[in-house]
Amino acid sequence: MNGSKSPGLAGFGILKNTTCHTEKKISVFFSIIFMTVGILSNSLAIAILMKAYQRFRQKSKASFLLLASGLVVTDLFGHLINGAIAVFVYASDKDWIRFNQSNILCSVFGICMVFFGLCPLFLGSVMAVERCIGVTKPIFHSTKMTSKHVKMMLTMVCLFAVIIALLPILRFRAYQIQASRTWCFYKTEHVEDWEDRFYLLLFSCLGLLALAISFLCNAVTGITLLRVKLKSQQRQGRSHHFEMIIQLLAIMCVSCICWSPFLVTMARIGINKSHSKETCETILFALRMATWNQILDPWVYILLRKAVLKNLYKITRGCCGMHVINLHMWELSSIKNSLKVAAISESPVSSKQVNLQPLSSTGQ
Repeated sequence: MNGSKSPGLAGFGILKNTTCHTEKKISVFFSIIFMTVGILSNSLAIAILMKAYQRFRQKSKASFLLLASGLVVTDLFGHLINGAIAVFVYASDKDWIRFNQSNILCSVFGICMVFFGLCPLFLGSVMAVERCIGVTKPIFHSTKMTSKHVKMMLTMVCLFAVIIALLPILRFRAYQIQASRTWCFYKTEHVEDWEDRFYLLLFSCLGLLALAISFLCNAVTGITLLRVKLKSQQRQGRSHHFEMIIQLLAIMCVSCICWSPFLVTMARIGINKSHSKETCETILFALRMATWNQILDPWVYILLRKAVLKNLYKITRGCCGMHVINLHMWELSSIKNSLKVAAISESPVSSKQVNLQPLSSTGQ
């Protein structure tokens, strides 16, 4: 093995000439605060989603809630594991040579950074695809998108993210300690080897592809719902779709804002190789932006619920003193009625019973 592939020495050469520095006390304080807020937020979102899943376990919303729960659980463990390692590194004065002689901690840190970075993006795109199928192909969705199939999709997404994260280890290409000495990732300085470029481009392309799929599917879902709303004046059967599409749009916006700087930065480093002009401060800022995604994701489910949106609409209407927009899809007494109507309209047996009922009444 050469020096770049040696597990025991990987990344240590970068520790001598760091190009950016972080204040220890401030960094430890903010790391603990972010980790605590992230854990509490994701725990609250998990409780809300699991309670909703128990209510709608046999309904069309169950698959969406199951995927959303998987996303929030992934964010929770990302905060817990990555946050704990980051706090330990800061508390140890970033002395990697002392506590990382065999490069095990850096490898674990790098694997977790890749896995917990890609997995939420993949799950967000899968949720968008699921809602698109649920709106455009409701009969197919009700028969094929069962809880068993959704759990299989969750497992496949996680396994795929694990494989991507383990690729450097399987290829005997160790993760590197970054210039700020606070985290580990693919090699981002003096990138010359094609394999190092491949990992950076693979990570960024997969992340950007997931964001593009989410955008496309959410656009199709939103346009379909608006067209149905304009053609039909039904007040029931679609409110749960609007609630979920609002949540999906919020997730997509948060992911795009938080992850795009980091994904684009990694892509530029992979394309420009050693001629990249990305500084340590730029990469560190992009990384912190990406970290905010795991903090903001759970608040989408905490705040953008139907009950909260109804109250916000009432407050806005009261402050403005007039009807700004007629959001009658939120005027139902409960989401249960809309789901019941949607299930009846999608069931061929129910439609037959509705057609036979007038004949029996006339026969009497």
